Amino acid sequence: MTIDRRRILWLAASVSLLPVSVRSALAQAYPSRPVKLVSPYAAGGATDIIARLIGQWLTERTGAAFVIENRPGAGANIGTEAVVRAAPDGYTLLLASSANAVNATLYQNLKFSFLQDIVPIASIGGVPNTLLVNPSVSAKTTADFIAQAKANPGKITVGLPGIGSPQHLAAELFKLMAGIDLQFVHYRGGGPVMNDLIAGHVQCAFASSVASVEHVRAGTVRGLGVTSANRSDAVPEVPTLDEAVPGYESTNFYGIAAPRGTPDDIISKLNSEINAGLDNVDVRSRLATLGIVSRAMSSAEFGNFVAAETEKWGKVIKTAGLKAE
Repeated sequence: MTIDRRRILWLAASVSLLPVSVRSALAQAYPSRPVKLVSPYAAGGATDIIARLIGQWLTERTGAAFVIENRPGAGANIGTEAVVRAAPDGYTLLLASSANAVNATLYQNLKFSFLQDIVPIASIGGVPNTLLVNPSVSAKTTADFIAQAKANPGKITVGLPGIGSPQHLAAELFKLMAGIDLQFVHYRGGGPVMNDLIAGHVQCAFASSVASVEHVRAGTVRGLGVTSANRSDAVPEVPTLDEAVPGYESTNFYGIAAPRGTPDDIISKLNSEINAGLDNVDVRSRLATLGIVSRAMSSAEFGNFVAAETEKWGKVIKTAGLKAE
């Protein structure tokens, strides 16, 4: 343990021992300087868009700048570890997502434990993926698609943005529950997947609704089914996969988290401000336009939800025998 790390832990312990009145005053004064919100993916993607929307809301609500810092790499692990190692003072936050729940099992040698080293602050909501096909594919429904896959085992190509991505896990769960064999083609990100799907280089894909909704509306790809339990307000004409595969559900969750040891009063304040955003018509509408179903939770509820998602995807990863590259 380095001296800096000891100092951080000592400071965190010291804050937790302060009288309630003093800690309350600290929370009321928070934030008194810019707050860094780490998005563990490259700029321009779904995570970055969501981070900037919430960051803008918090900036307007608190008067302090919430600055987005993109720290991509290793399937969100680089950015997450940067937050884990940061001072637990409320000035470094993480845009957490389903990737964190997946990575807990997918990666064997992580230098941190997401469930133990990160404290949940607030949920933002869930983004369903969508099963998409190139317009040249004859399947018009998910049932048609499953029938074609069973008639041609291992021959239908599915574009996915990398091993262990939420889209990959959604496809693995669909394959297991539908009892079909598909040929997965992995890319370095969702953009190349969409480009090759539109060009017909792959027959279908699982893609985030944030990235695919405009293409579905334009008719450049066909949406067969969304992975959420309910239809998406962004593309209400697209059925859920559950309608063809009962019990199926896979949603990319997003929320805000902080290093373990961050004062409870600061967590409570941030939770309150974020939930106020989710209750705001404009913010909720902007999220819905992106295909995001907002979902307000307490910090404890969000923590329980993340733990359940970690367990769920851990089982899928082990059943499919997946390992990070």
